[in-house]
Amino acid sequence: ERTWKALQDFEEGNAIFTFPNTPVKCAGAPQKIMYLSEAYFRKTGKRSKANIIFNTSLGTIFGVKKYADALKEIIQERNLAVNYKQNLIEVRADKQEAVFENLDKPGETQVISYEMLHVTPPMSSPDVLKTSPVADAAGWVDVDKETLQHRRYPNVFGIGDCTNLPTSKTAAAVAAQSGILDRTISRIMKNQTPRKKYDGYTSCPLVTGYNRVILAEFDYNGQPLETFPFDQSKERLTMYFMKANMMPFLYWNMMLRGYWGGPAFLRKLLHLGMS
Repeated sequence: ERTWKALQDFEEGNAIFTFPNTPVKCAGAPQKIMYLSEAYFRKTGKRSKANIIFNTSLGTIFGVKKYADALKEIIQERNLAVNYKQNLIEVRADKQEAVFENLDKPGETQVISYEMLHVTPPMSSPDVLKTSPVADAAGWVDVDKETLQHRRYPNVFGIGDCTNLPTSKTAAAVAAQSGILDRTISRIMKNQTPRKKYDGYTSCPLVTGYNRVILAEFDYNGQPLETFPFDQSKERLTMYFMKANMMPFLYWNMMLRGYWGGPAFLRKLLHLGMS
């Protein structure tokens, strides 16, 4: 609600969007709101007076080259300023100034004035996990990236945002993980060797404007792992409808009730429908 009000109140100047120097829930989200804001400014006639800046601690706009290339084209077309390896370290609200540190040159800072500042805060696992023996040195639950079984405690398993799995922290990822975990625990309880392995699949529906989405799907190696028989790096109205209408239904009515088997389940449905 505060973001919406800030967009409505915006008149002119710098609109800054940030990405912190930590893992975050859905790495695409900090830039999705930038694209939506830019679209809103165009819709309301404010775009010519808005200097839109995306300061990210990362070294690239997205971790998978295929989708990063598509996003770079959008950024160039819409005249968005993207600065890499810039980490927000201070906000001077009374002066409306944001202070960023250059991660390539520690100690070097830059102060940018703003009219609107949208901050994605640094994130971490909860303290209860950080101080727990199940956590690794960084505070995440320490599990094998393929079996999801704890590295030190074989009777412990983990999925979701608080594990140290080297993939994005999204609902699509945990859906895929839950399907693997279900089969793995069932076999282990029967003293059988697990067969299914998690390949790091995750999905990030990148909302790039009103009614447009790039559906990024990829594995541990940053290789596209796409569901549909077309190039998903293109902005599409159909992918927007899937995100806005289909995914919430799957989440609330299937995933949370134990009927959602992850992306493999969706692929089976699609292939059955096409055959």
